[in-house]
Amino acid sequence: MTDILIPTLAALIGTAFGGLITYFTQRQQLKHDLEILKQTYKTDFMAEETAKHFLSHKTYTDRSFEVLKKHLGGFDDDELRKILVRAGAIREFREDGSEWWRLLSRMDEYIEKKRNGS
Repeated sequence: MTDILIPTLAALIGTAFGGLITYFTQRQQLKHDLEILKQTYKTDFMAEETAKHFLSHKTYTDRSFEVLKKHLGGFDDDELRKILVRAGAIREFREDGSEWWRLLSRMDEYIEKKRNGS
Protein backbone atom coordinates (compact mmCIF):
# COMPACT_ATOMS: atom_id res chain seq x y z
CA MET A 1 0.00 0.00 0.00
CA THR A 2 2.85 2.40 0.78
CA ASP A 3 4.34 1.53 -2.60
CA ILE A 4 1.36 3.15 -4.36
CA LEU A 5 0.71 5.95 -1.87
CA ILE A 6 4.07 7.73 -2.15
CA PRO A 7 4.16 7.99 -5.98
CA THR A 8 0.48 8.99 -6.05
CA LEU A 9 1.05 11.67 -3.42
CA ALA A 10 4.15 12.92 -5.26
CA ALA A 11 2.18 13.13 -8.52
CA LEU A 12 -0.66 14.97 -6.79
CA ILE A 13 1.71 17.50 -5.22
CA GLY A 14 3.52 17.99 -8.53
CA THR A 15 0.24 18.54 -10.36
CA ALA A 16 -1.00 21.04 -7.75
CA PHE A 17 2.31 22.92 -7.84
CA GLY A 18 2.27 23.02 -11.64
CA GLY A 19 -1.33 24.25 -11.58
CA LEU A 20 -0.44 27.07 -9.21
CA ILE A 21 2.46 28.15 -11.39
CA THR A 22 0.19 28.15 -14.45
CA TYR A 23 -2.50 30.13 -12.58
CA PHE A 24 -0.11 32.88 -11.47
CA THR A 25 1.57 33.06 -14.87
CA GLN A 26 -1.78 33.45 -16.62
CA ARG A 27 -2.91 36.04 -14.08
CA GLN A 28 0.20 38.16 -14.74
CA GLN A 29 -0.26 37.77 -18.50
CA LEU A 30 -3.88 38.92 -18.24
CA LYS A 31 -2.89 42.01 -16.24
CA HIS A 32 -0.22 42.81 -18.81
CA ASP A 33 -2.64 42.37 -21.73
CA LEU A 34 -5.20 44.61 -20.00
CA GLU A 35 -2.62 47.38 -19.57
CA ILE A 36 -1.69 47.13 -23.25
CA LEU A 37 -5.38 47.43 -24.23
CA LYS A 38 -5.83 50.45 -21.97
CA GLN A 39 -2.84 52.15 -23.56
CA THR A 40 -4.03 51.25 -27.05
CA TYR A 41 -7.50 52.72 -26.46
CA LYS A 42 -6.43 55.49 -24.07
CA THR A 43 -7.79 58.20 -26.35
CA ASP A 44 -11.25 56.63 -26.33
CA PHE A 45 -11.22 56.11 -22.54
CA MET A 46 -10.17 59.71 -21.95
CA ALA A 47 -12.75 61.00 -24.42
CA GLU A 48 -15.48 59.16 -22.50
CA GLU A 49 -14.25 60.62 -19.22
CA THR A 50 -14.21 64.11 -20.73
CA ALA A 51 -17.73 63.65 -22.10
CA LYS A 52 -18.93 62.53 -18.66
CA HIS A 53 -17.27 65.57 -17.14
CA PHE A 54 -19.10 67.99 -19.42
CA LEU A 55 -22.41 66.16 -19.04
CA SER A 56 -22.06 66.06 -15.24
CA HIS A 57 -21.82 69.81 -14.82
CA LYS A 58 -23.65 71.00 -11.73
CA THR A 59 -25.98 73.45 -13.47
CA TYR A 60 -26.30 72.00 -16.99
CA THR A 61 -28.02 68.66 -17.42
CA ASP A 62 -27.86 68.97 -21.22
CA ARG A 63 -25.10 69.97 -23.61
CA SER A 64 -25.45 70.74 -27.28
CA PHE A 65 -23.61 68.51 -29.68
CA GLU A 66 -21.79 71.57 -30.97
CA VAL A 67 -20.37 72.39 -27.52
CA LEU A 68 -19.29 68.79 -26.97
CA LYS A 69 -17.73 68.65 -30.43
CA LYS A 70 -15.83 71.87 -29.73
CA HIS A 71 -14.32 70.49 -26.51
CA LEU A 72 -13.77 66.93 -27.75
CA GLY A 73 -11.93 67.69 -30.96
CA GLY A 74 -10.27 65.09 -33.13
CA PHE A 75 -13.31 62.89 -33.69
CA ASP A 76 -15.74 62.90 -36.56
CA ASP A 77 -19.42 63.34 -35.70
CA ASP A 78 -20.30 59.63 -35.66
CA GLU A 79 -17.24 58.71 -33.57
CA LEU A 80 -18.17 61.39 -31.06
CA ARG A 81 -21.75 60.10 -30.89
CA LYS A 82 -20.44 56.59 -30.16
CA ILE A 83 -18.22 57.99 -27.39
CA LEU A 84 -21.23 59.79 -25.89
CA VAL A 85 -23.30 56.59 -25.94
CA ARG A 86 -20.47 54.65 -24.27
CA ALA A 87 -20.30 57.41 -21.64
CA GLY A 88 -23.98 56.75 -20.84
CA ALA A 89 -25.54 59.69 -22.68
CA ILE A 90 -28.77 59.91 -24.64
CA ARG A 91 -29.62 62.22 -27.52
CA GLU A 92 -32.53 64.58 -27.94
CA PHE A 93 -33.48 66.85 -30.80
CA ARG A 94 -35.00 70.20 -29.88
CA GLU A 95 -37.75 71.96 -31.81
CA ASP A 96 -35.16 74.02 -33.71
CA GLY A 97 -33.53 70.78 -34.92
CA SER A 98 -30.45 71.12 -32.71
CA GLU A 99 -28.93 68.01 -31.17
CA TRP A 100 -28.55 67.84 -27.37
CA TRP A 101 -27.08 65.17 -25.10
CA ARG A 102 -27.56 64.28 -21.43
CA LEU A 103 -26.42 61.49 -19.17
CA LEU A 104 -29.09 58.88 -18.67
CA SER A 105 -28.19 58.91 -14.97
CA ARG A 106 -29.33 62.56 -14.80
CA MET A 107 -32.75 61.98 -16.32
CA ASP A 108 -34.56 62.35 -12.97
CA GLU A 109 -32.79 65.67 -12.37
CA TYR A 110 -33.79 66.84 -15.88
CA ILE A 111 -37.43 65.89 -15.32
CA GLU A 112 -37.46 67.66 -11.95
CA LYS A 113 -36.07 70.85 -13.54
CA LYS A 114 -38.74 70.68 -16.25
CA ARG A 115 -41.48 70.36 -13.62
CA ASN A 116 -40.16 73.34 -11.69
CA GLY A 117 -39.90 75.40 -14.87
CA SER A 118 -36.15 75.88 -14.63
